Amino acid sequence: MLDPRDQQTLVVASSTGHLGPTIFRSTDAGSTWQEAKQPPAFRPAQGSETPRSVSHTFWLTPGHADELGVWWAGTSPQALWTSTDGGDTWQSVDGFNEHPDYEKRTEDPTAGTPDGPVMHSILIDPRDADHMYLGLSGGGVYESRDHGATWSHLNNGLETTASESRAETIPWEPVGPQHDPHCVQLHPFHPDILYQQNHCGIYRIQRPDDTWERIGRNMPDNVGDIGFVMGLHPEDADTCWVFPMDGSDVWPRTSPGGGPAVYRTRDAGASWERQNNGLPKKGWYTVKRQGMCIAGTDPVSIFFGTTSGELWASRDEGRLWTKIASHLPEIYAVEVAEI
Repeated sequence: MLDPRDQQTLVVASSTGHLGPTIFRSTDAGSTWQEAKQPPAFRPAQGSETPRSVSHTFWLTPGHADELGVWWAGTSPQALWTSTDGGDTWQSVDGFNEHPDYEKRTEDPTAGTPDGPVMHSILIDPRDADHMYLGLSGGGVYESRDHGATWSHLNNGLETTASESRAETIPWEPVGPQHDPHCVQLHPFHPDILYQQNHCGIYRIQRPDDTWERIGRNMPDNVGDIGFVMGLHPEDADTCWVFPMDGSDVWPRTSPGGGPAVYRTRDAGASWERQNNGLPKKGWYTVKRQGMCIAGTDPVSIFFGTTSGELWASRDEGRLWTKIASHLPEIYAVEVAEI
């Protein structure tokens, strides 16, 4: 991730095989790199405590614009870390990592994504550095209003993997691994509005309301509203883009019917339009939760990368798509930076 506050600092999460997960950082736009002196790591277990270890760092977020040098990281298992020195040393955010819900969220280590449960979508209210949101696959959405000291869940209105499979013997609960947001987005200029692409649909919420609305119900029935990625228009809070996938028992995930397409709403989810001009009529791939990036305005440019190693771009808000790279490895994340 490039730090937007200085346009020079880059922070990279790396899994280095037998040396374990770590963080590398550059303060000169990538010319040179140093390993973090203290990457995210749990404290040694005491007494009868169950030992915990970081499998990998999944998410990196620069801190608030007024907090130079502050970074946040989400790991697997789901834990939150912060750095105040530009990513050189990382400390546990105990308000979350020692939260009473921890055992409930992680009671089934086999649940969630194939690479294990992950923390993602670390979002900071641009008006208030103390106000934050987190997304957990699985575990749901959490909110803090005191810079991470305390946390509460924000899952009202969300369906769960249990309800989706009609396992009526499993009751809905406000916390637990059955909540599986894939991507949560906070609008940068309307930060009371959040969108969410969940394993169980597309949702929107406008604070101070505490209940999500499933706006994905308005997607075409033959497509559904399951997917990984969500992109927001940088100025219009009613416009967003998603890339649906087949959420049934098809694995690995692919576009519904093998027909890749982006869907856009311009009325906060009341209606959706298919945008596939330029995309192949058949394509057996999907886009992962960090695989879409929105850039610029008037018009907005959209970029997305696929699990089959193709990078696509639209310079006109999704009306026409052009393939700008192919034969890459599976693409996990796409970011745009002006250098």
